[in-house]
Amino acid sequence: MKGQKRNLKDLLIDPSWTLFLDRDGVINRKLHEDYVKSWDEFEFLPGVQEALAIAARLFGKIFIVTNQQCVGRGILSVDALEEIHRKMLEEISHKGGRIDKIYFCPDLRDSGSLYRKPAIGMALQARREHPQIRFRQSVIAGDAVSDMEFGKKTGMFTALISNNISIPRQHPDLIDALFPDLLSFVSNLYSR
Repeated sequence: MKGQKRNLKDLLIDPSWTLFLDRDGVINRKLHEDYVKSWDEFEFLPGVQEALAIAARLFGKIFIVTNQQCVGRGILSVDALEEIHRKMLEEISHKGGRIDKIYFCPDLRDSGSLYRKPAIGMALQARREHPQIRFRQSVIAGDAVSDMEFGKKTGMFTALISNNISIPRQHPDLIDALFPDLLSFVSNLYSR
């Protein structure tokens, strides 16, 4: 699948499509050299609630796929992470958005885990649980090169959510589209 490039205008998004989202840096503010360890530290990025409400009308399934090595490092318990996610989902739902499931990988960066992005274990787990998923009819929106690698390995359309224009220059084969935030990306899909 590497090297295959699709344009945003080629995507005919309908309920047969799936949206995969990274969490930190896409949905919530990423903490500099730290982890979100409690709901008090969780802050939605501007426009995310509106973006997720639009996405809920466009995509049949919406999943979060997030590396959370803070759990593997013993900084955060699974229960505490799930509590953050429960509150996040309540807020998203309250504003008209929807996340169908959150997949997280607690494994450490050096673990060689098949679930830690850029490995595709979380995508394969989602497809096992939701057999209607077709990766060629899926989008990954993430803020890191590892998210883009995850998407390309499965044949997804990749959207980098970042203001750093040097990343697409350094990795042109990995990134299909660049947007400064999730709302810009989803609004672009909606307005076509």
